[in-house]
Amino acid sequence: MKILAVHNFHRKGSASGDDQVFKSETALLESHGNTVIRYSVSNDEFDNAGAAGKIKAVFGMLWSKKNYNAVQEKIKETKPDVVHVHTFFPLLSPSVLYAAKRLDVPVVATLHDTRFVCPCATSLRGTELCNECGDGHYMRMCKYGCFKGSKAQSLIVANIFNYHRKKRSFYDQIDRYICLNDNQIRLLEEIGFDKNKITKKYNFVPDAEANATPVKVEGIPDRYVVFYGRIGEEKGVRILMKAWDKITDIPLVVMGGGPLEDEFSKWAETKDNVYYLGYTEHNKCLSIVKGAEFVVFPSIWYEGCSMVEIETMSLGKALVATDLGFSEEAVTEDYNGSKFKLGSVEGFIGKINALWNDPDKCGSMGLNARKEYETKYMPEDNYRQLMAIYESTIGK
Repeated sequence: MKILAVHNFHRKGSASGDDQVFKSETALLESHGNTVIRYSVSNDEFDNAGAAGKIKAVFGMLWSKKNYNAVQEKIKETKPDVVHVHTFFPLLSPSVLYAAKRLDVPVVATLHDTRFVCPCATSLRGTELCNECGDGHYMRMCKYGCFKGSKAQSLIVANIFNYHRKKRSFYDQIDRYICLNDNQIRLLEEIGFDKNKITKKYNFVPDAEANATPVKVEGIPDRYVVFYGRIGEEKGVRILMKAWDKITDIPLVVMGGGPLEDEFSKWAETKDNVYYLGYTEHNKCLSIVKGAEFVVFPSIWYEGCSMVEIETMSLGKALVATDLGFSEEAVTEDYNGSKFKLGSVEGFIGKINALWNDPDKCGSMGLNARKEYETKYMPEDNYRQLMAIYESTIGK
């Protein structure tokens, strides 16, 4: 099969899950003999543009003639069986959907976030969950400065989504939606998306267990808990800090970078039992996770299908996670981990203490986590599901 894969990468050095999925999924398709044509842009293009280029790019968020024409040329040149769009915002714009549909090529879109419900893609207003814009009244974004804390930028984004809502771009220009969890499906159906066009497929990760061996890091105790990933508001970093303000006897190892890393680093320096390693090379990171008792994941937003959680399970480690989004269905209480109520610092602390103080249960949960990975998140099964989605979409 011939697939045109389209994606808007985040900035260089970003560890965003959708970037990782795009790379791993296209490689998986090629490893099975399919032809994959990649068309991508990067947000670095915006950062590196001059003032005039930035203004042009902002207007291009509504409709990018450049990317519309480029995708059409790719289709005419390569004649793909299907176009698979991952992230299109901000630079690609919804124009790439029209580019495929106007040439009668089926379009599959993976929804890595809640962008079709919340233009900011986070379903967060500050640190609180919010899906109010699912009703299409996007101008309320301006009141709260939802997009990057800016009322002016929120006005631009609101108008973009108003335009495409009226044109039904996201309803009519996509033949099949790949959702990553049940919560995404519920949110889409509530705002009128055709449930017959929605398929759930989890992400996958390569088998980390096969290559990871525990690594000893000098200065870190033999027993520890791990948090790794983006050091950002939506990942629950402030809840993590509040919990370890009260936990003084459990070592915490943290790996990753992000917008809160300076604040987090300064805070960690005041804690004798918090070890912040910053950005850590992926294989080394997984080896450190492999040596942990368990992993904490206090996210405050709707995770699509967290690569961190899947990797954790592949390594045979239990999770303590918020009962929200993907975690709600991925973590089964007292089987492969524990869940706590969104925003409950005390609930989070209670789950951490209970698991830390019961190493046998922790080990048993880790074994169950590995079984979950083998059942749901391995590459070969994911490939079969993806091909079935393509074939059913092409055959419509």
